[in-house]
Amino acid sequence: MVSSDMTQTNTTTDQLALLCLKSQIISDPFHFLDESWSPDTSVFHWVGVTCGSRHQRVKSLNLSNKVLTGRIPHEFGNLTVLVSLDLESNNFQGNLPQEMACLRRLRFLDLSFNKFRGEVRSWFGFLHQLQVLNLRNNSFTGSIPSSFSNISTLDTLNLNFNSIESQIPKVIGNLRGLKLRGNILIGSIPLSLSNATMSRPKPGPGRDEHFEPWRPKTPLSDNLAHNL
Repeated sequence: MVSSDMTQTNTTTDQLALLCLKSQIISDPFHFLDESWSPDTSVFHWVGVTCGSRHQRVKSLNLSNKVLTGRIPHEFGNLTVLVSLDLESNNFQGNLPQEMACLRRLRFLDLSFNKFRGEVRSWFGFLHQLQVLNLRNNSFTGSIPSSFSNISTLDTLNLNFNSIESQIPKVIGNLRGLKLRGNILIGSIPLSLSNATMSRPKPGPGRDEHFEPWRPKTPLSDNLAHNL
């Protein structure tokens, strides 16, 4: 049984991590966080936050389509029970903090349609339970990390419309869906990805395989949200 003191400590840690995120928001035009995320209010009642009933920790954060502008702080890595993170369609900027590697329980991560930049970090390979990773329409650069091969649960990877220039790693999880449109990739498609449905990337030198059009599937986030 989890003690009440331990539960209170963990809940406070999560609340402080979210308040650090709020402090990095420089524009909240519809006052979603201004009016809801208050230290005087239980985190259970904050907009976009879902807590688990057992440990009372933050398990899901959905701030999609809130038109927020800001950065993700280092303290965000303290949300160690987080299962689902959806920041789609905002104006988050800058690099992803290294501390996000501590979010080892993440299964769904959607950072699409923001202004994140920098290389796609190798620490993604530490997120061993990740099933869906959506980074489309940002400004990520560099290569697709070989550490993605460590994410055996990865089902869907969307890197559309970034500035990635590299070969495709020989092994990337157990993919059913791979989106690479709008990047410059070289080489051929690894045989290990022959069962994955793919989108067509921007042609690059040495690319000699055909990418089939993407066929949408039911997002795993729908199931994850019901199983928190």
